[in-house]
Order: sequence, then C-alpha cells, then structure tokens
Amino acid sequence: MDRTESNSARLALEEHSESFKRKNFQLRELFAADSNRFADFSLRHEGLLFDFSKNLLSGETLPLLLDLAQQCEVPAAINAMFAGDAINRSEGRAARHVALRDSSEPEVAETLERVEQLVEAVHSGRWTGHSGAPITDVVNIGIGGSDLGPALVCDALSHYAHSKLKLHFLSNIDPSHLQSTLQGLRPETTLFVIASKSFTTLETLSNAEAARDWLCTEASPEATAKHFIAITANSKAALEFGIAQENVFPIWDWVGGRFSLWSAIGIPIALSLGMDNFRQLLAGARSMDQHFSTAALAQNMPVLAALISYWYREFFSAHSTAVVPYCQSLNLLPSYLQQLCMESLGKSVDQEGAPVDYATGDVIWGSTGTNGQHSFFQLLLQGTEFIPVDFIATASAVDGSNVDAQRKLLANCLSQSLALMQGTADGEPTHKRVTGNKPSNTLLLERLDPYNLGMLLALYEHKVYVLSALWSINAFDQWGVELGKNLSANIFAAFSSEASSRSIDASTLGLLRQVKKWSGD
Repeated sequence: MDRTESNSARLALEEHSESFKRKNFQLRELFAADSNRFADFSLRHEGLLFDFSKNLLSGETLPLLLDLAQQCEVPAAINAMFAGDAINRSEGRAARHVALRDSSEPEVAETLERVEQLVEAVHSGRWTGHSGAPITDVVNIGIGGSDLGPALVCDALSHYAHSKLKLHFLSNIDPSHLQSTLQGLRPETTLFVIASKSFTTLETLSNAEAARDWLCTEASPEATAKHFIAITANSKAALEFGIAQENVFPIWDWVGGRFSLWSAIGIPIALSLGMDNFRQLLAGARSMDQHFSTAALAQNMPVLAALISYWYREFFSAHSTAVVPYCQSLNLLPSYLQQLCMESLGKSVDQEGAPVDYATGDVIWGSTGTNGQHSFFQLLLQGTEFIPVDFIATASAVDGSNVDAQRKLLANCLSQSLALMQGTADGEPTHKRVTGNKPSNTLLLERLDPYNLGMLLALYEHKVYVLSALWSINAFDQWGVELGKNLSANIFAAFSSEASSRSIDASTLGLLRQVKKWSGD
C-alpha cells in the first residue's frame, strides 16, 4: 500500500511520542503507576517470554501502534506470505521459508529424508572417504546465509553435538581462513559441504576449489565424489565440480539465503546435532510460525517486536539496536541478526521501486554479556545516542550445572536493563548521573535447546518481515550485494590485464597498482 494511506496513524503516533520526550518524563514512573505493568506488557509462548515493559510505551501507545499495523495491512501481508504469494516482488518470487518447517510439504519431506539418510550414514561410519576410513570432520564451505545460520546453531547447541564428529566453518576468501580451518585435518577423514545456491559465489567456489586441491594432494580427483556434497540450485555446476549426483541436495528459488538454515543448508546442523535435534529446531520454528499466523496483533510477539522497533526508528531517530545475549553459547547471534535484519531492511526504494523519503532499517550490533558491560555499555548508559537494546537470556545454565554462576549472570542481565530504564537517583554529581529512560526488551528462554532456539530465530525472521510491511519495502532481495559481487569480478580481472582497468576510477586504480608493486607483480 502507499505509505500516505497510513498517515493518520503516523500523525497520531508523532504527536503521542512528544509525551515521552518532555524533560520531566521518567520511564520508572510508569511502573510506579501500574502494578500490573509487567503482566500487561509481556507475552509468553511456550518456553519463550517476551518482556517489553521497559519500553517507552503507555496504555495509549499500543492501540496507536496496532492501528498503524492495520492501516499498513500487516494482517494481509502475513496471510500473503503463508499463502505462498510472490511477496519478493522485484524477483517475482514467493518467500516460503516457513514451508521448510512444514513436513507435510512433499519436496521438503523428501529432502529431509535424504538428509536423515546422510546423517545416519556418517554417524554410523558407513559413509567413508577414499581410503575407507570413517568421517571425523565436516567442513562447511559457504558465506552469508549459507554460513552464519548453520554456524550460529551449531555453536549455540554444541552441548548436543555428536561426540565423534567435529564441525568447521570456512567462509572468508582470505587464504589464512582456509589454512587455519584445514590445519590438523586429514583428507581421508574429512567431508566438505559446499553450500551455494548459485554455485558461482566467488568466495565459496575459490575455497571449494582450494579444498579439492588439498584433498587431491593425497588422493585422485575421483575422490571428490566421496568427500564433497553440495546444496545448490545449480546441480549442473555441482556435477561438473565432481560431486556425485546422489550427493547434491536442492535449495529452491523461494528460499532466501538468510532464511535458509531450515533447508538442506542446515545439513551441518543435522550432522552436528543429530537428525532428531534438527527436527526439534524445525518444530520450534513451526510453533512460532503458527503463533505468528494466528495470534491477534495485540498478542502477537513478532508483530509487537516489529512495532516497537518501528516506533523508535521512526519517531525517536534510533539509528541502531544493540543485541546482547547473556549466554555465551549465543555469541554468534548478533552477527547472524546483522545479516538477517540489515540485508533485509537496508532498502531505499519501496515495493513499487520509488525512492523512500523516510528511514528504514537500522544498524544491528552487539556482543555477549557480561563482556559488553566492560566495553560499550558506558555509551548505552551515559552516551548521547538513543539505542534500544534486546537482552536475551536463559533461565537455566546450558549444561545445567553451577547454579550460582548462572544466577550471577542473570543478575547482571537484569541489572543492566534496570539501569538503562531507571537511571540514578536525583542529587548525583553530573559525571555520575545516568538519565535512564533508555528502552529495552528482554527475551527469556526457559532453556537453550533446539526447540526454543528455533522459536527465537523464527521470531526475529517474522519481526523483520513485519517491519518490511510497515515500511513498504522488499525484505527478500539484496541487489546491493549483487553489485558488489559484479564489481569484485571486474577488479580481480584488472590484476592481470591493463585493458580491464580502463573503466576503473583513479582511487581504485591507484590502490591496485600499489598492491601489485608491494606484492611483486
């Protein structure tokens, strides 16, 4: 819809936002005035609690935000995604990642069955390398969504990992990443997973070719068929690489990379955690899908999370959001959410291709607590930037032990959100004063298991989609990324051909010449 059609809701929110910007406003007073604030401003879905009570929200705010969601046709957008409509309009495609969590989809069920057979063969030792030795190490070669999602889940749930199989992730084209990943591995016991939808991505193919060369220092090229599998939409290129037909798994054009860990791209997850745990991950995401598609807007976690982010981006000029997991196992979550959010919402044209005249996606950043308290929390608490925070924590320790240490960790988490909200008491010297009124959400998991992690990640996926509907932008393309890929190929050619450098700007050309000079070319 045209953004102007929701102007009445936006104007009402703009006027309402001024009540939170007045000098004497104190967020802590909302708690003093309402003993039921936590109950009224929190939601629970199974083992996931979403506390949004420490936000600049009153009883008047939520109805205005929900009115905006209606005027922006968010319910229709949700229905369109689950119906399989071509909501990725610039590419004329559906965005059906939710179907990956639905085992009643025939092609999804068939692929899951093939993945299960692969996992059973590797875990049982029936899958052997060229020398007949069982597989001990798996190296995933991918980048972006083909790397970040599987790496996050394998790291977060490492306490469920198969004891005799080690997972490694190779993404950067920097040769040092390849060298450090392969160090200590043996070709005869290593299985490589090439994850590339197009099978043309420069970084992934370069690393895959280098890995094949490493393998062939010990074995013949025919050994590629025993040591490589591929997840791709370009099966022809995978076969030409030397991968056996039965070891090529599909990825469909209706699955975007940053939404793909639920597909065969999740093979490293299934190999690491076992198929039962992979299915539990899918089941948790499916549960959040059902909640998102059926819950009323006022009780809908992804919708409310999106509306809160929109509220701060649009009316409080929030340029970034900090994500702080108080769980070391989730240390890759901020990086994963950077791609999910910033690649999806970093758009400057609307669904019709017209330039927008309003802010869209913000910067997502962060690190684990308590580490962040000793680095960037000073800016959050006393700096001049307005930065909302998502705190993420688990009620129990990952391994179930050391209850005292877990309580200390949670005490830090809860105290930081309180400090941001409450600030210091009146009368403190100015250099000690913390103004408070800094908003945050807290997402509390009952425990960190595959099911609950699936729910959490799907919650963020759906939040991103709702934000795209509110801004009338396409969350499922990434043409800026494609430009960078194309330019990279041109500049690479210029290293070996002066003719290729004729269209390159003076700055880039100067840098190229200096690189050649210093590298001895």
